[in-house]
Amino acid sequence: MHSNFISFADDGGSAFTTTREFMDIKARAYEHLLSRIEELGSEFTRLSRPAVQRLVSTEVERFVLGNNLPLNQEELRTVSDSLTKELTGFGPIEDLLQDPAVEDILINGCNSVYVSRGGKLQKVAVRFADNAHLLRIVRRILAPIGRRLDESSPMVDARLVDGGRINAIIEPLSIDGPVVSIRKFRKDPLKPSDLVALGSFDQRMHDLLEQAVKARCNILVSGGTSSGKTSLLNALASFATPSERVVTIEDTAELSLNHPHVVRLETRPGSYDGGGAVGPRELLRNTLRMRPDRIIVGEVRGAEVLEMLQAMNTGHDGSMGTIHASSPRECLYRLEMLAGFGGYQGSEASLRRQIANAIDFIIQVGRLPDGRRRVLSLTEVTGVGDAIIATQELCRLDPGEGADTERWVWTGIRAHSPRLSAVAAPPASPSLGDAFGV
Repeated sequence: MHSNFISFADDGGSAFTTTREFMDIKARAYEHLLSRIEELGSEFTRLSRPAVQRLVSTEVERFVLGNNLPLNQEELRTVSDSLTKELTGFGPIEDLLQDPAVEDILINGCNSVYVSRGGKLQKVAVRFADNAHLLRIVRRILAPIGRRLDESSPMVDARLVDGGRINAIIEPLSIDGPVVSIRKFRKDPLKPSDLVALGSFDQRMHDLLEQAVKARCNILVSGGTSSGKTSLLNALASFATPSERVVTIEDTAELSLNHPHVVRLETRPGSYDGGGAVGPRELLRNTLRMRPDRIIVGEVRGAEVLEMLQAMNTGHDGSMGTIHASSPRECLYRLEMLAGFGGYQGSEASLRRQIANAIDFIIQVGRLPDGRRRVLSLTEVTGVGDAIIATQELCRLDPGEGADTERWVWTGIRAHSPRLSAVAAPPASPSLGDAFGV
């Protein structure tokens, strides 16, 4: 092997693929392949992927031998595999897209790719030849869903064919080249029992949440980005009675509910002049005419909060949603703020009464520094007192020193929701019982 080449490393990718030599050889071999494909014409489009793999291997070997390039068999195979993915898949990120352990793929220009595994970000040895190469791959991802990405439309946020989500932004809005975020979703959504096994919450909380959903309590899942809100909402929906009709509303469809009767609605962005846009508020209004038993709002982030609160207050019990907030109290403040932005005309006291009557429980979730995704607290909304929405914390997470020492500490306070009047409170924790006067 040529002395300038770097040997393979077992680091999730080949160190050889990050070298300039690899990029140069791949680019030259790609041009050779394009000439050969041009000769084949329409015949190439009918080839299966294995047939394309064989063609690429043969042509790359011919090219390498003809140009006397110093590649060993392993490096030759690496170039062939890379070019096959270039022609039939998504190039350098093909393997990441196929890896079930990868949750997010974050691309910051052609030379910087990060992935999230188990809630933790790590840089990977994946490179694009240049920003034009990266942009070509992104457009190939967008092609099946009919979305464009160019100077006239430099941002895109879309649902992928496989149910994932892509967000991309390019120059002139992005200074250092295309920035791409790909969120992947499991083909088999996690069930509540799976979340217990993963340590997201304990069996006691599982039982209480199951009863809350079956009793048609209205629930908000609150948390930050990538904290597990969607996964928890998916799991909670599986507790709903199979005979119920569930309607979901999302900006970009991410929910995959394990339920037999689900109607999925998705907002539509406007055209370049803003025309034709359909937002979550319009979808929520229409949903009320669709005979829903439950309404699930993928993320409450705008004026649709008014329609959601009205629906929860007018007979659509058992509705659920997620919201970006750092604590249950912050969640309530954010609902007030969004209602104000949505044009709420009543008094502050009236709005707080509506919120308190609509929401039964707030489940706060978070991602800990070591990547663990956990339910941090379970809080019940009990009403309004002294013009403030009253809440009571039923349990909270004590993270301990790690997964082996963490535990959920129950306050011993009984849930006051009339729907849960038959649910007994868990035994009080000695450490918190005195603090709460129970």
